[in-house]
Amino acid sequence: MEKIEIETEIRTMPRIGDEAPKFTAVTTQGEINFPDDYTGEWVILFSHPADFTPVCTSEFITFASLEEKFANANCKLVGLSIDGLYSHIAWLRTIKEKIEFNGMKNVEVKFPLIEDITMDVAKKYGMIQPGESKTQAVRAVFFIDPKGIVRAIIYYPLSLGRNFDEIYRALIAMQTADTFNVATPADWNPGDDVIVSPAGSCGVAEERMKNTDDLDCKDWFFCTKKLDKNEVFKKVLKK
Repeated sequence: MEKIEIETEIRTMPRIGDEAPKFTAVTTQGEINFPDDYTGEWVILFSHPADFTPVCTSEFITFASLEEKFANANCKLVGLSIDGLYSHIAWLRTIKEKIEFNGMKNVEVKFPLIEDITMDVAKKYGMIQPGESKTQAVRAVFFIDPKGIVRAIIYYPLSLGRNFDEIYRALIAMQTADTFNVATPADWNPGDDVIVSPAGSCGVAEERMKNTDDLDCKDWFFCTKKLDKNEVFKKVLKK
């Protein structure tokens, strides 16, 4: 009996803790080598379904308006679409010249927008989700640290615009965790208490329960401490 071979395209995506897949790409700001060009900086790499679409337009206006805020947190923005370079340029010009959203207008997008007609980059990062669309990238967000390691991933469907407060909050929370060797609880924002790593031994656990000066321990495994908002911003932000 003749064997019938079925070709199946295997789609993979980076996991948290993996090195960010490398690529070279043409963008609206020239060629980039990713993530090597961003060594020493955090990067948010995000994808959108298509140019000249309303949800994507609202997101690009918002990201561009917040670019300086992210830059002050040592973070660069890099966008991606499977549309071509000339489409990107025309769309970004339209955004600047014609579109107003949430009081933002005349917004110039200065961060790179990757041309990915071949979908090579989108496939490397698992941005093509066939159940959602075989021809458009979903709204993926990759947080990549200064060493080129993927630290967090958020995926949104085509119809759902991103929450930019959460994207910024997540960035600052991860930087705070790295800088102060702590964890951040649910809904944490700078100025809120942070979580101290669970005790690794019975002796440490007992000592923590007795220590009422620096720690607030509800039980041996759940201890928090104060971390001043100004201290967080002093260590995390450039200014």
